[in-house]
Amino acid sequence: MSAFDKLFKAASAARENAHAPYSSFHVGAAVLTRDGAIHAGCNVENAAYPEGWCAETTALGAMVASGGREVVEVVVVAGGERLCTPCGGCRQRLAEFAGPETPVHIAGPEGLRRSFTLGELLPVGFDLDPDGNAAAGEA
Repeated sequence: MSAFDKLFKAASAARENAHAPYSSFHVGAAVLTRDGAIHAGCNVENAAYPEGWCAETTALGAMVASGGREVVEVVVVAGGERLCTPCGGCRQRLAEFAGPETPVHIAGPEGLRRSFTLGELLPVGFDLDPDGNAAAGEA
């Protein structure tokens, strides 16, 4: 089974557990770390709409809680007809753990719809240099 297939399976399973009582828009995501571990997550909504979180955030949180620090591949699975790419906040969160060449696959329940690199999704991401000074990164 390919890495994409394993990530797709994990993200799809997580999507089934999404808590989306307001939008009914269920999203699952899975990240693959350099050591081969897969961490999945789903979106979680609440009545204070801006306080919910995305599937990518949940997956990254699970990764960090397990000691992971480097993402090498990402899959996001959602329904609907349009591509469900990571939001701006999640793009920045992914950039904390992945490089501009990291593949980000966007899928629907039927399978792969389109692949991007993180650099294509976040062409000039915010970054801090080793001294903690803000700088616009280049992808």
